[in-house]
Amino acid sequence: MNPRPILLLGSNGQIGFELRRSLSPLGTVVAFDHADLDLADESVLRRRVRENSPALIVNAAAYTNVDNAESDEATATVVNGNAPGWLAEEALLAKIPVVHYSTDYVFDGTAKRPYIEDDKPAPINAYGRSKLAGENNILRSGAAFLLLRTSWIYARRGRNFLLTILRLARQPEELRVVADQIGCPTSARMVADATAEILRQSWRAGSTDPLSGRGGLYHLAAKGRTSWHGFAEAIIAETSSDQPRKAVRAIPTREFPRPAKRPACSVLDSSKAARVFGVALPDWREQLRLCLAE
Repeated sequence: MNPRPILLLGSNGQIGFELRRSLSPLGTVVAFDHADLDLADESVLRRRVRENSPALIVNAAAYTNVDNAESDEATATVVNGNAPGWLAEEALLAKIPVVHYSTDYVFDGTAKRPYIEDDKPAPINAYGRSKLAGENNILRSGAAFLLLRTSWIYARRGRNFLLTILRLARQPEELRVVADQIGCPTSARMVADATAEILRQSWRAGSTDPLSGRGGLYHLAAKGRTSWHGFAEAIIAETSSDQPRKAVRAIPTREFPRPAKRPACSVLDSSKAARVFGVALPDWREQLRLCLAE
């Protein structure tokens, strides 16, 4: 246990809620949610970091409403872009590392293979641009960092695709889901547990090399791939064993227009994390089963 705390931001979000549990064996977790700390307020954010004198900063907070970001890109950019940079600057001053989460939506979805960390980002919506700004600000800061890109996050709490499908499955209306967007549905709990294991292996509080030479950018997503339609069908299949299974009709993106354009295929290759840390998340179907069994 470290005498200085782990500062966790976004503690009531999907990943943040799980991090409160997974990080606790590594040290005392001091947790802030949006209600406690507004990431858009630079002076307060910097003051909170200095007041708590942490040994590690973990930022799981984000502006995650992809469609609203189209009409409020300024706010999304402050929260997803500027705030991670401010945290990284504070981490550099304190000589501590920062952990931050990014997204598959920094890519345009046109690649013919899963994206690796060295692929050039090219976001096609405001949310992706804001998250890429956060990545770049951390990279430029000079701080020791772990930047973890993940994909299609869901959990048994919050607002996400899993809970939306479970709700819609109980309603009489036809269930229509987009079938031409491909990605890696990833459990928030798995991401939090993998983060803790990566830190357990690499983080050395007070060291001149606090991440043991293994800091940097990593993809951290489920194995396999599916469409939103395939994900919805799997959710229905896993939860309707004792009742008639609700049909899910596959539709193209053009039949479900949204304010923000989505990447057609944003599958992430997470083999680098497996090579460096021996950390590989299970197949997306297994993650779904484990999540529903909680």
